[in-house]
Amino acid sequence: MRSPRRWLGTLAVAAVLIAAGGLTLDPRPGPAPEVDLAAEACTDILVGREASADGSVMSTHAADCGVCDFTWRHVPAADHKPGAKRKLYRIEQLRTWPPSEGLKWDLVLKDFTGVEIPQVPHTYGYHHSIFGYLNDQQLAIAESTIGNVRKLTNNTAAPALNISMLTLLAMERCRTAREAIRLMGALAEEHGYGESMGGEMLAVSDPREIWIFEIMPVGPLWTPKSGKPGAAWCAQRVPDDHVSVCPNESRIGEIDLGNADFFMASPNAVSLAVETGLYDPASGKPFSWKRAYSPAEGSAASSEGRRSRMWRFFDLVAPSRKFKPETPNMDFPFSVKPDRKLSVRDVMALTRDKSEGTVFDPVRGLRGGPFKNPNYYRGTRLISVPNVEYTTLTQCRSWLPDPVGGLVWVALGAQDTSCYVPFYAGATELPKSFGIGDHYVLDRRSARWAFDYVDFHVQVAYNAAIEDVKAARKTWEDGAFDRVAEADRAAAELFKRSPKEAVRHVTGFTLKNAADVVAAWWKLGDDIWIKYNHLGLYDAAKRRSGRIPTANPDWWNRAVRAFDVLDEPAARPAGNR
Repeated sequence: MRSPRRWLGTLAVAAVLIAAGGLTLDPRPGPAPEVDLAAEACTDILVGREASADGSVMSTHAADCGVCDFTWRHVPAADHKPGAKRKLYRIEQLRTWPPSEGLKWDLVLKDFTGVEIPQVPHTYGYHHSIFGYLNDQQLAIAESTIGNVRKLTNNTAAPALNISMLTLLAMERCRTAREAIRLMGALAEEHGYGESMGGEMLAVSDPREIWIFEIMPVGPLWTPKSGKPGAAWCAQRVPDDHVSVCPNESRIGEIDLGNADFFMASPNAVSLAVETGLYDPASGKPFSWKRAYSPAEGSAASSEGRRSRMWRFFDLVAPSRKFKPETPNMDFPFSVKPDRKLSVRDVMALTRDKSEGTVFDPVRGLRGGPFKNPNYYRGTRLISVPNVEYTTLTQCRSWLPDPVGGLVWVALGAQDTSCYVPFYAGATELPKSFGIGDHYVLDRRSARWAFDYVDFHVQVAYNAAIEDVKAARKTWEDGAFDRVAEADRAAAELFKRSPKEAVRHVTGFTLKNAADVVAAWWKLGDDIWIKYNHLGLYDAAKRRSGRIPTANPDWWNRAVRAFDVLDEPAARPAGNR
């Protein structure tokens, strides 16, 4: 039995926690046993051209993996001889290799499925990492895993395609979002779709449109000889003046296949659900794609913030709608018209959001420690997370030639301590530093390690050091908008007389700007290390030191003293004192 003093100590701690907003009840709701829900692994944002401030179509992808290969690769455009074949590979997402074994995109060739498809006469040039992101025709893709009803999972060797392979094929062969959706759907139906993570979502865009494409496996009994489609898929277009989001949850609800301007689907989109008992037409209820194939129940409030991204996004872009955390996630609209048009900077800020000022704020009360570090408390699933491999933001811009109009902005590592670096669609080469690196070997030739180097040192004194990062971003990220605008003008002018010269120009810009940013981030990491060494405040220019003003604030000291009560020893016999 605890002593009265220890009980009082417990009550004191509870009082501190309640006052700080840090004491919550956790009912630990779990998914329905028959549904394989997606991991909390990626957030995609979609912006139609009339919802963006500059008229570009935008999409984002956060590769929230922590163990995936983060290297980038450019695949050049190519012409192919009649009768040539294209091999299909099983591209593993959740794997990385030691540098001594070689680069991932060479090692992938060992995972040949045995299936070849006819090659097309010409394949487009494109940039990719885990997925294909942008080609030289301004086709852009972003990915988010959404999960599926368990009976549909197909981890056998029968399907020849997974989501990574599908995106690469779309990059190679398609110019528009509609072409890409039809191609990926048709290939998956013919050759089978299977993935360890099951149901997947892609944001597919071009300079005019942006779509949500969702694809499901059809169960472990499918084979190429079954005579049935090897996948079920559905796509819905985001209205031009709307924005949408996919936080690892299926977003397509009721579908109208008679409206070809906004919907596309496989022939088995509804019939598969009927055959497998996932939808009963006799129920009188309209067919809902997400409720049939990937029903993810709950809300931001009921999940204690684990599923807060849906609510947080819609609350940020359309606060006039007054969306509530208690709203079930499956009841949120497919898309909304934002209260104001979003700029590229706005979308970048959304990818860095950590629910500041909300009930889910990770630094509320004691959660962030004395330095208000949002990465300490892991009870809430935020849009921005520390274990992200990289984040992309693609822009498709109709008013510029394709090699110039397409941009993919890449932020390696954690969004809050990184810097977005633009790659032009027409660039025929990517920086070598973005193509190498390993989680387990620090490599100063690797761009990823430059950003991780900064991130690591920021964690020590977060609320002070993050201001140094923001100052650096003003130079290199905000400054990039001016540099890109000038490169746009120069390349567009060059394109009129020589497309090749325009391509050389955007390639040179892509390489030089990236090299400058990476060098700046290595220096920033050194500067932060020196500045906050020993949790002090060292001014290298003036050669003087002091104490970080934010270190051990009074509220933190009081909380520590309250917790110390718990560490006092229980009452002991007098003879043992």
